[in-house]
Amino acid sequence: MYKRAVILAGGKGTRLRPYTVVLPKPLMPISEYPILEIIVRQLAKAHFNEITIAVNHQADIIKAYFGNGSKWGIDINYSLEKMPLSTMGPLRLIEDLPENFLIMNGDVLTDINFSELFEYHLSKKNLFTIATCKRRHKADFGVLEINKKNELISFKEKPIVEYLVSMGIYCANREIIKIIPKNVEYGFDDLMIKLIELKKPAEVKHFNGYWLDIGRRDDYMKAIDEFEKIRNRVL
Repeated sequence: MYKRAVILAGGKGTRLRPYTVVLPKPLMPISEYPILEIIVRQLAKAHFNEITIAVNHQADIIKAYFGNGSKWGIDINYSLEKMPLSTMGPLRLIEDLPENFLIMNGDVLTDINFSELFEYHLSKKNLFTIATCKRRHKADFGVLEINKKNELISFKEKPIVEYLVSMGIYCANREIIKIIPKNVEYGFDDLMIKLIELKKPAEVKHFNGYWLDIGRRDDYMKAIDEFEKIRNRVL
């Protein structure tokens, strides 16, 4: 079965400055590998045949590093954004996308089974599938709940809130391309809102394993600290 992935690697990595002044965010190292190389190795291991890397900021550096992908036994090509197009906008530039394909951010460290996610998407015949995981957030303050008379009716000391977040990993049917406008910034949030309006909502696939978005400095440092513990699961 032919499997294609699109990796979004065009961002400027502003939250990781000053590191990303010199290197594009997808080439930030985790142990001896850039984060994007870890992703490429994972997709090759999951028997994906082709990767299109959507590039913009410092595109030449990314192209020089990965070339045609022969080093990893996978075909790699590139789609260049001449202007920032956010997360879903770049898909309009890729004219030969197959009926179903995987999309992901180029700064995700996870041990998800990409092949399993893709096969799930196909089996459900989904228009769009979102890989998600749970996050817990502990409030820094006691939380007060009041009624219309400003009377206290509930108090919770630093409550913990649990919620689902997108992992920045998706599977899509080519039909979504018709929804995405040309040559404008169009994000994941824009597409999800539009699908809900059209009554064609995306389906969520829960994941309970390891996941970090290294776009934030704290998470990047955490990924470096934890990589040796999860190396065998990731690679």
